[in-house]
Amino acid sequence: MITSVLVANRGEIAVRVFRTARALGLATVAVHSDPDADALHVREADTAVRLPGAAPADTYLRGDLVIEAALAAGADAVHPGYGFLSENAGFARAVLAAGLVWIGPPPEAIEAMASKTRAKELMRAAGVPLLEPVDPAEATAADLPLLLKAAAGGGGRGMRVVRDLHELKAELDAAAAEARSAFGDGEVFAEPYVERGRHVEVQVLADGHGTVWALGTRDCSLQRRHQKVIEEAPAPGLPDSLRTALHEAAVAAARAVCYRGAGTVEFLVTADGRPYFLEMNTRLQVEHPVTEAVFGLDLVALQIRVAEGAALPPEPPQPAGHAVEARLYAEDPAQDWRPQTGTLATFRIPAPPAVPPSPAAVRVDAGYADGDPVGIHYDPMLAKVIAHAPTRAEAVRALVRALSAARIHGVATNRELLVRSLTHPEFTAAKPDTGFYERHLGTLTEPSPDAGRAASLAAAAAALAAAAPAADAPLAARLGGWRNVRSAPQSRSYRTTGAGTAGTDTGDGTVFEVRYLPSRSGPPQLVDHPGVRVLAAEPHRVVLEAEGIRRVFHVKQKSNNRGAEEADEVYVDTAPAPARPAPNAHTLVPVPRFTDPQDGTLPGSLLAPMPGTVVRIAEGLAPGSTVTAGQPLLWLEAMKMEHRIVSPASGTLTALHAGLGHQVEFGALLAVVQEEPQP
Repeated sequence: MITSVLVANRGEIAVRVFRTARALGLATVAVHSDPDADALHVREADTAVRLPGAAPADTYLRGDLVIEAALAAGADAVHPGYGFLSENAGFARAVLAAGLVWIGPPPEAIEAMASKTRAKELMRAAGVPLLEPVDPAEATAADLPLLLKAAAGGGGRGMRVVRDLHELKAELDAAAAEARSAFGDGEVFAEPYVERGRHVEVQVLADGHGTVWALGTRDCSLQRRHQKVIEEAPAPGLPDSLRTALHEAAVAAARAVCYRGAGTVEFLVTADGRPYFLEMNTRLQVEHPVTEAVFGLDLVALQIRVAEGAALPPEPPQPAGHAVEARLYAEDPAQDWRPQTGTLATFRIPAPPAVPPSPAAVRVDAGYADGDPVGIHYDPMLAKVIAHAPTRAEAVRALVRALSAARIHGVATNRELLVRSLTHPEFTAAKPDTGFYERHLGTLTEPSPDAGRAASLAAAAAALAAAAPAADAPLAARLGGWRNVRSAPQSRSYRTTGAGTAGTDTGDGTVFEVRYLPSRSGPPQLVDHPGVRVLAAEPHRVVLEAEGIRRVFHVKQKSNNRGAEEADEVYVDTAPAPARPAPNAHTLVPVPRFTDPQDGTLPGSLLAPMPGTVVRIAEGLAPGSTVTAGQPLLWLEAMKMEHRIVSPASGTLTALHAGLGHQVEFGALLAVVQEEPQP
C-alpha cells in the first residue's frame, strides 16, 4: 500500500495530485527548483525537496535528483503529472528499480508510444487509420501544407506548420531545436496538415487485470501554437457510429501495448468525419477534469488505486451532462501569444457550488495564488477553469460567468480572449476546428467598440478612489479631503496598459485626465463626464451611474508607500456587462503631474519583448551584416517556447549586444538595425 507520494512536477498538476493524495490519507512530497522555492505546490505539500537550479534541464528533468528526493523524503511512490518526465520510460524504470511505486503505465507501454513514429507503426498493424508520413527530403509543393512534429513529446513543442517549401529547412531546424530543448530528443517527422480538422480524443483507464475503460470523448480543437486552449466533454456533434469507432480504436491501442493506468488516445477528425490516429499520451492529460466532471470520477485516485494493484469494475459509470474547460495563460494573444511575467497582485476566480435546479458547478485548478511571481522558466498556464452542467449551453454560460467575474491583477492574461472564444458563434454552434484562431484571432483581440468609454470610467473610478479619505482617517482629514471650491476642479491622470486583459483593453498608453469638484455634503462630482453621476466614493469602492445604469467599481492600488498619486499601478474591476462587450478589468498607471524627460532609444533598436535566454543567433550575424525586413536574427527561450526576434527593416546591423546564453530582461537592448535609405 502507498503511504507517501512524491509528485515529480510543479504548478497546478502538482497541487491537483496533492489534493487527492490528502483525501486518501497519503503524505505528500514536492520537489522544486530555486525559482519555485515558495511556489503554491511547495506550500501545499507536507514536505519539499530542493532541486538546485532554475532551468528544467537542471531540475524537473533530472530524474536522478527526483528519485534521490523521493528516497530522502521517505516517499514510497512517484506520480509524474504531465510534461517533464511523465512520458520518459527510462525514468519510469529508474523509479521502479529504486523500489518505489510508479503511478503510471508500464515503461514498455511508454516506450512503445513515446515515439510517435513507432506508435504509428503499432497502430497501422492494429488497423487504426493513419495519416501517411511525408519524407521532408522528398516533399513537393503538392504535399503542402505540412505539419512538423517532435517524435518524443507533446504540448505543441517542436511543432510547425509549413506552407512554403522555401521555409521547410528553417522550420525543420527550429522544430528540432525546440524538441531537443524540451524533451532531450531532436527527432522530427512530417505529415499532411489537415485544414479545419477537429482534435478529438478518448480517455482510457486500464488496470492490471485486463479491464480497459473508454471514458468518452473530448474535443480539444481550439488551440494556439498547437497547444490546447479550450476543451470539452463529450465532443459535440459526433455521430454515434463515429463515437463508437473512436472508443473501440482507443481500447485497441491500449490493449496493443498492455496498458495500465490513465492515458489518452488522440485523433484528428476531418471535416467529412474521417478519423486518423495522432498519438497516445501515456499520462494524465491537462484536460482530464472535464472527463472527471462528466463521469463523476477522480482519475488521480483511480491512478493510485490501479498502481496499488486494485481492479476496476467491469464497466465505467454512465456519463452525465457536459463539461467545458478553459486554460488561463499569462500571455498576450494580440502579440503573437507572447508570454507575460510579473507578480500576481490579485488572483481570484469565483467557483460557486452547484445550486439546484440547475446544478452548474465551477472548479478551479490553479498553480498560483495572490502574490505569486510568474517567471520565465516554465509554462505560462496559471490555472484551468472548468464548468459542468446538464447541457453544453449551461456549462459554457457558467464558465463565461466565472471568467468574467475573475479578478486578476499584475500580469496580463488571455482571460478576455477565452470569454470571446466561448461566446463566438462558431463555438456556441458546436462547430470547433483547429483553424479557429488562425481565422478569428484578429477580431477576437480587437478592442471592443466601448473600450474607450469603459477605460474612461475606470480612470474616473481610480481618481475618485485615490482622492477619497479612508474611513478610519481623522475627522479633519476626512473633511479636508473634499474642498468646497467649485471654481477649482481637482484632477488626476492615468495611462492605460494592457496588463490584465491582454489584446482587448485600451492598453495602448492612452492617457485619461479626470477632473472632479469636491463637495462637503456628499461625494465629488465629475467634470467633463456628461451622463455620469457619482453615487459613492471610497478608497476601494466607487459607485457610478452612467447612462442611467448603476455600476460598482472595485479599486486596488499596487502600494509603493509613496501615496496614491505615485502608485505603480491601479487595478479597476467592475461587473461584466454581457450586452456591452467592453472589458470589465483595467490596469492603469498614474501619470505624475511633473514628469522627467525619458531617454529615448535609437531608431531600429530591437528590445527584448520578454525576459528570456538567448538560445540562438542567426549564422554569421555580426555588426556590419546586411539584414532584410522580417529576417530572424535572434531566438529567445521563455516559458519553454522559442520566440524569434526579427529585423524591423532592411538595412545594416550596427550593434549586437546579445550573446548566446545571455539572460535578458524585458526591454533589454538586443541589437540595432540602421534602415537603408529609401530610393
